[in-house]
Amino acid sequence: YQFIPFLTTLLAIVFTDLLIGILIGLAVSVAFILNSNLRCPVRTKLESHLLNKVLRIELGDQVSFLNKASLEKVLHSAKRGTHIVFDASNSNYIDPDILTLIREFRNQTAPAHGVEVSYLGFRSKYGLADDVKFMDYTTRELQQLLTPDDVLEILVEGNERFAAGDRLTRDFRRQLSATSDGQHPYAVILSCIDSRAPVETIMDLGLGDVFSVRIAGNVTSEKVLGSMEYACAVAGAKLIVVLGHSKCGAVTSTVDFALSGGDVKSVTGCDNLHSIVHDIESVVGTDLQSRLNQGGIDKAALVEEVSQRNVLESVRRILANSPVLCKLVESERVGIIGAKYDVSSGKIEFFKSEAQGFTSMKSMKPKHEKP
Repeated sequence: YQFIPFLTTLLAIVFTDLLIGILIGLAVSVAFILNSNLRCPVRTKLESHLLNKVLRIELGDQVSFLNKASLEKVLHSAKRGTHIVFDASNSNYIDPDILTLIREFRNQTAPAHGVEVSYLGFRSKYGLADDVKFMDYTTRELQQLLTPDDVLEILVEGNERFAAGDRLTRDFRRQLSATSDGQHPYAVILSCIDSRAPVETIMDLGLGDVFSVRIAGNVTSEKVLGSMEYACAVAGAKLIVVLGHSKCGAVTSTVDFALSGGDVKSVTGCDNLHSIVHDIESVVGTDLQSRLNQGGIDKAALVEEVSQRNVLESVRRILANSPVLCKLVESERVGIIGAKYDVSSGKIEFFKSEAQGFTSMKSMKPKHEKP
């Protein structure tokens, strides 16, 4: 884009004269600019916002009349039921012909073809104020429509976007305003305090989407159960996710204490850490040292195995210690599932079947215990 026009100009000057050579160089440069604008006028991206499929059209920095034909082709290819959002957040200049095309499409063409149109990020001088018609935050009506399976699908898709580096474009200011008067989350997630696993980020969520309960080792307690009961029985959340993660510090420390027989307080100096370690110790297994000595498994693999066991044990304890949540799961008004996040790949494995180590609610038949 720079070398060829320069070389052309230089050769033209050598073989003709200075004025003609410069004019030829300018013509070649203009041709490159026009080609660039014609090839990449806009960026389109299909996004999944809760129950909406949105075709986001991101306008470039400079949108000239030369882009009109390409933009028309994108708009006319939109199928019935599509929701289109014109995003001009990065645009410094938009040609009047393009603005006319956008207005006519929204007011005339789109209604005739069953297409909805939203505006976002246009400068005030263009007279196209932000008008977002698709839902990118949860409402009471939307929460009531969702089933536990719907919620699980939303979380799975969100993590897939995060792992692929393709997160949704969210208007957090709009979400802040929309959720300021109330919240209607569709899930409650019990996860570890690990700084590498913030659930709203790794599941590509927005403001007000989920309740997040974070505690080292994703263990349960009376206060954790109380929070979950409020989330599901009072606030209407449809799914409980117990989310562990790889290379968990709490699990690794517990395995170390189990191998060494050391006292938590004397080693760490912490007065209250023993309660978390004690809960995780229940799933370590008495054969820990013998398995390591026999060489059938290394310590790193053992830690990952214990992490998964700990997730499943937390699921069991939630159902065993909370009659309220147990009844909600039995009636299929609320779902519950274990999962594990890989801090290296960014992917979450949801334990959807017994083959993956997940024990279903019906096969548990829990006896209610004190937390």
